[in-house]
Amino acid sequence: MRVTKHEHAFLTVEHAGETLVIDPGSFAPSLGELANVTAVVVTHEHPDHWSPDHLRAVQARFPGAPLFTTAATAGAAPVAMTVVAPGDEVRAGAFRLRFFGGTHSEIHSSIPLIDNVGVLVNDALYYPGDSYAVPGGLDVEVLAAPIGAPWLKIGEAMDFVLAIAPRRAFGTHDATLSAPGLAMHRDRLEWATRQGGGEFARLGAGDAFEF
Repeated sequence: MRVTKHEHAFLTVEHAGETLVIDPGSFAPSLGELANVTAVVVTHEHPDHWSPDHLRAVQARFPGAPLFTTAATAGAAPVAMTVVAPGDEVRAGAFRLRFFGGTHSEIHSSIPLIDNVGVLVNDALYYPGDSYAVPGGLDVEVLAAPIGAPWLKIGEAMDFVLAIAPRRAFGTHDATLSAPGLAMHRDRLEWATRQGGGEFARLGAGDAFEF
């Protein structure tokens, strides 16, 4: 498989000639060059994880690709989406998708909590959305770890990486950070990844690796 980090929380995963799109949010100016998209996952309803234009574009170009998300996101989206919840498992083309978590991390006590689903792709790549939900008892090969957000404390993000102990990790959800802040947070997550014997990749928008 090949994972590409795009702007902020937007990821694409390629496997067996097919593409999975994850969280094509409003911070990404475009979807770029997509080919043979067989599924889309949107972890929750916040606009930095999906935009109406991006979802319409995917549906227009790949009308047979299912879109998976929470009930609230499906209710707000301009296209038909399939609701999933923690514990669900679906198959779409070359991708086996297992969903975890359930609740977005708290931003502030004055802001209501919302639903969020993390996704494990082909039992190898885990992306938690905006949460620290740990897929308990599973061996995660690659972790896409949130690195900057209004709800994120870097020490908690480090504990999340330590709890999962992935073989490889990279930072995502990073558009809220300055360049010096991003470098500092990457240092912290790299340290946490190394404690479990893993390697940390400093991916920028457009960077990718195979696993």
